[in-house]
Amino acid sequence: MAGIVYLIGAGPGDPGLLTLKAKDCLERSNVVIYDRLVSPEILAFVPSCAERIFVGKEANNHTRPQAEIDALLVEKALQGLTVSRLKGGDPFVYGRGGEEAESLAARGIPFEIVPGISSVIAVPAYAGIPLTHRRLASGFHVVTGHECLHSSGTPWTVLALTSQTLVILMGMGHLREISEKLIVHGRNPDTPVAVVEWGTTSKQEVAVGTLLNISNVVKEAQLQPPAVIVVGDVVRLRDRLQWFKPAVELSR
Repeated sequence: MAGIVYLIGAGPGDPGLLTLKAKDCLERSNVVIYDRLVSPEILAFVPSCAERIFVGKEANNHTRPQAEIDALLVEKALQGLTVSRLKGGDPFVYGRGGEEAESLAARGIPFEIVPGISSVIAVPAYAGIPLTHRRLASGFHVVTGHECLHSSGTPWTVLALTSQTLVILMGMGHLREISEKLIVHGRNPDTPVAVVEWGTTSKQEVAVGTLLNISNVVKEAQLQPPAVIVVGDVVRLRDRLQWFKPAVELSR
């Protein structure tokens, strides 16, 4: 009889943001298959007798291809084990959890989705930046840096000609190109931009600039992935709303 697989969101980095359900699933696991950004404090909930398998990914460096991870989940579950697939953020927000769930469903393996707090909302919050605000932004868009540049379907005009907030994940390697695209398509070059490195953790740093200069600000500050990029007038509120003490602001 097949075991069960929990597709778990570990949250954005701060271990205190892990949900109670996620903690319960981890404590009952026989196998935990985890990603690069999962903190040691969260892995401490895993029983010492459980098997731990690292499958972390970063740009151009994948420990295991996604197809191999899918097969590993199936293999362990078919052994009758309780498996936790532990991901940063939320499994269904750019976490490829949908693909993994499809693989399990195709083999008739029971699974549950355990949502996590996404970096989309948590990282700006820890930087003192609300994504929506009654006077400044009625909504927000979320894109990934690589896909928005290389997809023919990216609605650049929509992203540029709006007052809504734009959140960009995995965009550090393309920050200059994305900024230029937004300006070319009509977004004001003076639009505020914040880049938050290692958001919600003790290593959090924040660089603030505009579309016109943010790539230079980030280069001088030597910020690196993982980072979340926030574009929009809501960034101006950071001056009054920053509350997370480890944060360091680098502005130009």
